[in-house]
Amino acid sequence: MSATPKSPVHVRSAQKERRHALEWIPSGARTARRRIPRRLLYCSPCLVALLFFLNICPARGQEDLIKQAAHELISRILPEHADRFRVEVIPGRETNDVFEIESRQDKIVLRGNNGVAIATGLNWYLKYYCQCHYSLKSRQLKLPDPLPAVPEKVRRVSQVRWRYFLNYCCFGYSLPWYDWAQWERLIDWMALNGVNAPLSVTGQEAVWRAVAGRFNLDEKDLREFLPGPPYLPFGWMGCLDGWGGPLPRTWVDDHIKLERQILARERALGMTPVLQAFTGHVPQAVQKRFPEVRLHKVHWAEWDTCMLDPLDPLFHRFATAFLEEQKRLYGTDHMYAADTFIEMNPPSGETNFLAATARAIYRGMADADSGARWVLQGWPFYYKRAFWTQPRIEAFLNAVPDDRMLVLDLYCDGTPVWDKTRGFFGKPWAWCAIQNFGDSVFLGGNLRRIHADLAAARRDPLGANMAGLGFANEGLDYNPIVFDFLLEQAWRGEPVDLDQWVRQYSRRAHGAADASSAAAWAILKDTVFDCPRQGPTAITLAPSPGLAAGPSYRQERLVEAWKLLLDAATNCASSDAYQHDLLAVTRQVLGNFSAELHREAIEAWKSKDRHRLQNAAGQFHELMTDLDELLGAREEYLLGRWLADATKWGSNAAEKQRLEWNARRVITLWGGQLGLRDYSRREWSGMLSDFYGQRWSRFFAALDGALSQGVAFDETSFVRALHHWESLWADRRDAFPAAAKGDTLAISRRLWEKYNQSLGRKP
Repeated sequence: MSATPKSPVHVRSAQKERRHALEWIPSGARTARRRIPRRLLYCSPCLVALLFFLNICPARGQEDLIKQAAHELISRILPEHADRFRVEVIPGRETNDVFEIESRQDKIVLRGNNGVAIATGLNWYLKYYCQCHYSLKSRQLKLPDPLPAVPEKVRRVSQVRWRYFLNYCCFGYSLPWYDWAQWERLIDWMALNGVNAPLSVTGQEAVWRAVAGRFNLDEKDLREFLPGPPYLPFGWMGCLDGWGGPLPRTWVDDHIKLERQILARERALGMTPVLQAFTGHVPQAVQKRFPEVRLHKVHWAEWDTCMLDPLDPLFHRFATAFLEEQKRLYGTDHMYAADTFIEMNPPSGETNFLAATARAIYRGMADADSGARWVLQGWPFYYKRAFWTQPRIEAFLNAVPDDRMLVLDLYCDGTPVWDKTRGFFGKPWAWCAIQNFGDSVFLGGNLRRIHADLAAARRDPLGANMAGLGFANEGLDYNPIVFDFLLEQAWRGEPVDLDQWVRQYSRRAHGAADASSAAAWAILKDTVFDCPRQGPTAITLAPSPGLAAGPSYRQERLVEAWKLLLDAATNCASSDAYQHDLLAVTRQVLGNFSAELHREAIEAWKSKDRHRLQNAAGQFHELMTDLDELLGAREEYLLGRWLADATKWGSNAAEKQRLEWNARRVITLWGGQLGLRDYSRREWSGMLSDFYGQRWSRFFAALDGALSQGVAFDETSFVRALHHWESLWADRRDAFPAAAKGDTLAISRRLWEKYNQSLGRKP
């Protein structure tokens, strides 16, 4: 504890701690709390024994709540079939979650030790008995009638304790505008896929508002600290202050309500939400309020922020105040995320300083919550690997008790860290995939690597402390198969036959055992889903004569998969998931083709052939127009939907305009300079016809103008002028369709007839 005298704040905090002692009870046991004598709750041994009893022997009220949550989920997913399922609760004696499935008379019985386990059992039944598919982007829920019987009881125990989901960045790139209806669908999907440790940092602005009040920071200080909605998670990670703000006046209170709805549903299903902890990042106004405070400047991209010195007494006061206010607002489940140096070099490389920082962060959690566990993203150890030497990593991690930390190895589908740090020096860790950076649109994933490397990690002695797996995705992505595959492995002890698994996936996603569908997916498995991180198409790259765009696989193979999917339409066209896949493959093939058109235009420019250049530029523009129409056929590819979701949070014209600026800016320039430009690129309808289309038209016109005047193309001046235009684009308020229009299959067939003879060769 701090040696400083207790202030009135500390006294009030102690009183709050006593008043909120009940919040330490696990969510599933809360129904019984009114029957517990209050004096027992202040006796630690009694409380521990009571909670242990409640965890392994669910009370009747707790079982009823689990059943209710599971029944409600089934009714949301399968409203016409919910009465065909019976839910039962398995006593929670397992270390890990467990589900069972069996038939009883005319019912399908789903059992589990909590709502997540029961929902996972439901999804397993839908996938492997009903040949159905349910994902974030598509679904195929054509259930057989009657429901298939389960010949022999299925029982599966999760191989890892934690199944983690979401990256901070996802709250900026996919989730910033989500309302409760959208969150409800996402939570249902998480439960169906066994996720039990979701990052849950919606509504952190309210915590900071309360903390600011305790430290005499005023409204202006807070406005300068809190960024706009898509930039909030970068504030929580200490990357920036204020960019995109101020927030709408009702935003904070609206998101208190939303976060409480999110947490209530996650807890009812048996999830353990991962909340925020104090990282040391504070408003710069702290220096004015506390002139003697020791602050460090931390730089990220184009922003400087302030970090409290871990040895300054104010660090601990902020840390405990943060947890106390968060507990008051949202309760706690004892798991906290805190990432102080996510992509920034710490102020000092001294191992003593790094250890002191880790101790200060953990102490801030533990002094406010004796059951606290720190969930740490291991991303800095990869991203800043030149700084994070083995001694520095070891000093940082060893400052926290082993059983009080879970390290997320974020990029195991690319470059894992666990095998380079001796298994994170004994800390429990989770094998994670990022899969998507910036919620960019692409077709692909690393299925084969996930399949092989996860199995290898489980066999490796350094994998002995693997306590979880999951996704730390920066966006919700457009490739459902990757999420389906990895999260399912949490319930499998041995590797699957990947070829067979993909065939089964095509059957359940497309709703029929179709030979063309299966053949198309076999090609996809060996091309787009068997390569490193997929690069962008030429369409979404900043215009330049020297682009390096194009796939790492053979384009003609993907063209073949497109044709096979069109052939599968006879049996599969009614499946929404088939329509999703057909659009995704069509989009990727034609997106790849844009690189060929770009090369043709540049060759024409270099040879000073204006007619050829104008022809290639015209074809490029026509391709983008065609792709824009294709993407407009599905809601997940609409710029108008993104903008409508953003502006709905504004209560007046000025707020709506600021929200739209945020929504436009984050997917284009991102910041004020060019460093993060196009990071969160979106191959969406509206973006192709307007933003990307305008950029390329200006580029080709500039090349042609240089030729007509007989002068060299001034790329520096062009980039400067284009940057100015992009900045103005974010200020615009022109409308785009927010509802899908058109028939995916019909559009794809027309585009096949138009382009198939040109694909794979220069026009």
